[in-house]
Amino acid sequence: MGFISGIFGYLLNWLYEVFSNYGVAILIFSVILRVILIPITIKQQKSMKKSAALQAEMSEIQKKYKNNPEKLNQETIELYKREKMSPFSGCLTSILQLVIILSVFWLVSQPLTYMKKIDNNLIDAYTTEMKESGYNSNNSYVQIATIDYAETKYQEISKQLEQENVENREELVKKQQEYNQLRLNMEFLGIDLSKVPTQNLNDWRVYVIPVLYVITSIISTKLTTVTQKKEQKQDSVVSSEEDNKEVDPTEQMQQMSNSMMYMIPVMSVMIAIIAPLGLALYWLASNILMIIERLIINKVMEKDDNKEESSND
Repeated sequence: MGFISGIFGYLLNWLYEVFSNYGVAILIFSVILRVILIPITIKQQKSMKKSAALQAEMSEIQKKYKNNPEKLNQETIELYKREKMSPFSGCLTSILQLVIILSVFWLVSQPLTYMKKIDNNLIDAYTTEMKESGYNSNNSYVQIATIDYAETKYQEISKQLEQENVENREELVKKQQEYNQLRLNMEFLGIDLSKVPTQNLNDWRVYVIPVLYVITSIISTKLTTVTQKKEQKQDSVVSSEEDNKEVDPTEQMQQMSNSMMYMIPVMSVMIAIIAPLGLALYWLASNILMIIERLIINKVMEKDDNKEESSND
């Protein structure tokens, strides 16, 4: 995960240097990442549609070889090979999403390491200094607390340097430059993205982004579920009660994929309330982009289906 977080960090840091705002950088980072993932999303949608279309053939194979499990598995594998599909495609997409979630979590929880690429010795030195001073010792994200500490010390030195007769001016300027390396502008629309919801329960602003994230997660999951049901309904076949008792391998894979689809948003919400708000902002932006993306892809695929039906008539 650290390797991927490091790659993401180069991009996020470049965006931060361009826009000088952590929140804006995260939003643009979300857009770029979603654009990169569009081919995978399209492939997932097509795979989901094709999987639903195979249900009729799978039912026939299941009915024909219901008393021969070995032959059933063999024919199922042959069917997927013939159609150039993988029964694990949905799971692989979910695993990729999980890898990205954890990588971005590492990135936003340790921005000095993965984003700013600050030398570990310097980070350790100022982290120790912060802890010895007792500053913000309740923050479980050490690097986030260190950034906050560096900002406070930077501002203190700036006020000292405003005075005309200041002793050790050169030493203070040097110290200020060191603190400046650790600074990040995390204010976004009046919200401090360094804050952790569970550690700032009395600040109502920490709930805004997580609540919006939960709402968009529900919409995104609902949209995916409706799309899947629509595809399954179009290609469903009527089976007898005896056939319904048999285990459909395709249905098992679909159920596994659906479980992953619901598990990831739930897990994300749990992480979002114990992580810095920068992570929740990334997920919120990703959800909004994903909803727009799915609506457009569904519309395009629907037009393609209508054209195909027209050509067949």
